[in-house]
Amino acid sequence: MRQILLALLFFAVAAPACAWNAAGHRLTAVIAWQQLSPTTQTAIGEALSRHPDYAHWVERSRSSQDVDIFAEAATWPDDIRNDPRFYDDGREPATPALPGLTDTARHKRWHYVDLDAAGQVKAGELDARIERLSRLLRSTGKKAEISNALPWLAHLVADIHQPLHVGRHGDEGGNEVEIENPFNKRLPFTSLHVYWDDLPGPPWLRGKRLQQNAARLLENHPAPRQGNVALWRDESHRLLAEAYPTTSGSLRPIVTEDFRQRSRAIAERRIVAAGYRLGRLLDDIFGQRAPGKTP
Repeated sequence: MRQILLALLFFAVAAPACAWNAAGHRLTAVIAWQQLSPTTQTAIGEALSRHPDYAHWVERSRSSQDVDIFAEAATWPDDIRNDPRFYDDGREPATPALPGLTDTARHKRWHYVDLDAAGQVKAGELDARIERLSRLLRSTGKKAEISNALPWLAHLVADIHQPLHVGRHGDEGGNEVEIENPFNKRLPFTSLHVYWDDLPGPPWLRGKRLQQNAARLLENHPAPRQGNVALWRDESHRLLAEAYPTTSGSLRPIVTEDFRQRSRAIAERRIVAAGYRLGRLLDDIFGQRAPGKTP
């Protein structure tokens, strides 16, 4: 009875899941940063310094180093979900414009893409938005567009490497799949999506420990081939076969030790892949934007 009450309580108050938690996005950003040329690092640092939330990122990271600011900026598209300055496009009236941003929409449909059994897109804009943001950053000369697009691109490249963000159409990317997790005494019942989002580590991971974790991941996992956005999407979608626990627990499918180890290994590989690919993509974009080159 106690387990049933705990499960009901959780699902009554749980908030919708986002993406990799903040730790996952920061790890991806730190790994990406190590792939960048000094010229690209400088350009990104300057662009982020013009963002209206730059001071907040400095305060939260307790650092003025560009790599730490970039790591915080990568979490920004999730952070604005509860920020009253922003609004849910298609559901709420637009909020007042913010200097330095092109709009104040939360763009929740940008964070995922759902595919049907034939691999056709049924909902969400994740893959399409990565393509559009990349094209925008290659071509625009408007500083506000660059400062706005950078955190989005860093965030969404990480999202597309999370298997449940390229999910099955119909279960809300695992948000509607309830599981039992005996390895989390604080939250023994949760959604499958939340379980995957939290695999990279605690959301407060920053500073020296963040750098150490990124170094460990780089040491243990090889660089992937770059490919393109469609490849990244399809890789994640194929991993769905391994993303759902199949062992029955007391109430719901249960996370076994074997599933726990396999899902952690997948999460680590995907974060490393996202970091390498994001770094190469940004270096390519900002290399084309270097002085003397035409966007």
